Amino acid sequence: MADGLRTGWVALGTFLALVALSGALVAAFNHSTRVADDLAREDERVLARRYVDRAMRAFVATQKVQLTWDDAMNGAVLRDDVAWSNYYLGQFFWNNFGTDELFLVRPDGSMVHGWREGRTADAAAFAQVRRDVGALLAAAQKDGATFGQPAAMRSLADTVWPVDAHGRPLTRWAARPVLHNGRPAFLAVASIVPDRDYALLRAQPNYVASLRYIDTGTLIQMRQDLLLPQLHFGTERPAVHFNVISLSGIGGGKIGWLGWVAKTPGPKIVRRTAPLLATYILFFLGVMVGGAIIVRRMRRTAQELSASEAQAQHNALHDAMSGLPNRVHYMQKLRSELADCITGRAKGDVFVAYIDIDSFKVVNDTLGHHVGDELVRQVALRLRRMLPTGDFLSRFGGDEFVLMRRAEGGGAAADTFGRQLMQVMREPFVISGNSLEVTCSCGISWGPEQSEDPGELLRRADIALYRAKQRGRSRYRRFTRDMDASVKLRREMEMELRRAITRDELSVAFQPIVGIDSAEIDGFEALLRWNHPERGEIRPGLFVPIAEQAGLMIPLGNWMLRHVFAECRDWPACDVSVNLSPLQIMAGDFLKTIAGIVTETGVDPRRIVLEVTEGIMLDRSDHVVTVLRELNRMGFRIALDDFGIGYSSLSYLRSFQFDRIKIDRSFVQNIEGDMDAHSILCAIVSLGHTLRMKVVAEGVETDVQRRLVQAAGCELVQGHLFWQALPVADARALLYRRTPSEALRMVG
Repeated sequence: MADGLRTGWVALGTFLALVALSGALVAAFNHSTRVADDLAREDERVLARRYVDRAMRAFVATQKVQLTWDDAMNGAVLRDDVAWSNYYLGQFFWNNFGTDELFLVRPDGSMVHGWREGRTADAAAFAQVRRDVGALLAAAQKDGATFGQPAAMRSLADTVWPVDAHGRPLTRWAARPVLHNGRPAFLAVASIVPDRDYALLRAQPNYVASLRYIDTGTLIQMRQDLLLPQLHFGTERPAVHFNVISLSGIGGGKIGWLGWVAKTPGPKIVRRTAPLLATYILFFLGVMVGGAIIVRRMRRTAQELSASEAQAQHNALHDAMSGLPNRVHYMQKLRSELADCITGRAKGDVFVAYIDIDSFKVVNDTLGHHVGDELVRQVALRLRRMLPTGDFLSRFGGDEFVLMRRAEGGGAAADTFGRQLMQVMREPFVISGNSLEVTCSCGISWGPEQSEDPGELLRRADIALYRAKQRGRSRYRRFTRDMDASVKLRREMEMELRRAITRDELSVAFQPIVGIDSAEIDGFEALLRWNHPERGEIRPGLFVPIAEQAGLMIPLGNWMLRHVFAECRDWPACDVSVNLSPLQIMAGDFLKTIAGIVTETGVDPRRIVLEVTEGIMLDRSDHVVTVLRELNRMGFRIALDDFGIGYSSLSYLRSFQFDRIKIDRSFVQNIEGDMDAHSILCAIVSLGHTLRMKVVAEGVETDVQRRLVQAAGCELVQGHLFWQALPVADARALLYRRTPSEALRMVG
């Protein structure tokens, strides 16, 4: 009985111990799930707060380029040029940055000009934000509120201003969220400073106050970047089950809340482990086993949470398609590397190489976006595989890659870098059965020698990239100081060319094409002209490459076709030749567009000769031949322009029956003293006759050249010996009054 009593007490003690242990375990388990939930919520809040801070800084940084400009100092500070401010501030910020409201303000907070959605706004609009703008101006004028690290303070007429080590004035700025008209928005102020002529900063400059609403598009982008699909904004704190951060406005007051449904791993843990807890209470061994399982499951859940956070952080800093670091990650790394160089923790320079795949749009348009995507992935793989392991490679989007390398040697090291990049792209890429001989262009800058600012280094590499493309692509260029001015001129000309196309300020000249035996005018070649009201006559060789880089070739080419068709519709019988850009031919809607222009102008296509260059025949030739045959079916005749200087091949001459071949002027200009040029000319003429094509010699400027091309068998000639390009009125009048005998007397 005593033994049974002892056993009962032992059993009771054991039972009570099990109950107490079970209770303790249950309590500990519940606490752990709450802790896991709290940690997940806190991580989400930290990421959201950081995202908002980065978004405000990025909001100001995108506008800084337009405000750090000598023209801005002159137009918006020193001269108060209203027209300049309306175009380059009000309209430019609305069209390019989506700024909803913009105000040019003095340092004391008074308004100079205002705009709402790119249009002029009155003082009433500014009154709504005047107080907040004043508070931000006070914050911006404090020490430390600058882009870049001040190296010194420069004395002005009414204050001192921070400058960097090179004496360049730094931008003062401040930004905070605000509640404007019941809607959340980012409000920022940034000073206007010069970029080259630092002497323009004589007193406190004006500031630009910009306001952009946190609209649906902004919230959608935040949801995607933070992986919070239900994120939204409200002026009232959301329900308890939502995770939230408050948006503090100017002065620290709350303007609203960002809320989302929190990811809570606790319920998932409970559902998975509750059966194990029940088993533990019934059986001691089961409790032990269940406890081990619980520990293991909790560890696994914690690992999953950690992996999820790591994946979210990875996604925020990497490109999804290529797996490379993205722009945000690259700029963080570049900023860190530059800081190490500036402080002396690391030796050498930091080199930035901005890479762009040549003719990438053509690959997308002709072979499909899936081929373009695969090309991007293969380029990324090849760069990672063939370049040194210390290089930091990132993708900024589209076909743009940016490399970073730490090295010593300045310009010589940049040349080595550039040559290596060009070598990487020499081998063709094989994608979906297509062998693509793809090249790239590259611009290189390096710091801190050229700049200590990461954004400025990237901008300079981008400028050098543009210069490389200007020089013919498939090459690299190092940034030099003179490039800034040329890029500014190019941007000005791009805007002016857009305006000229829109306002119909271009013109067409017509150069006669003459029958060499009869000296009669057989037709005209239409040539595009741009007589700028301030710059004068601008050569096509200057503005056509700008149009190609700016994506203006298709509207420019369509303008040319429409103008020539309408002008020449009622001319007396003669041919009119018009050049087609390869970009026009490769456009998917080109045939539909030219058919519409024919219908609109009423021109007879049989009178029009469309000229194409040799290079287009090698670029997706099946597509090109299909387009040319359809143009033939519509009635147009096709000429092969600049024959002999490209990739001449009998294969494409057999694949399409051209109406005529135009021999490039380089052969004609050398024909008098170069026997090889004369032999090549004779061979081209013989080839053209064999394939039943007329042959036109371009650039005939002397009577000796005329006699030699006539002896070679050319039927038609074109050049200054006969006629220069004429204005449309002179060309039309020439058709009505000139007789063959007059032409013969002129030539003879």
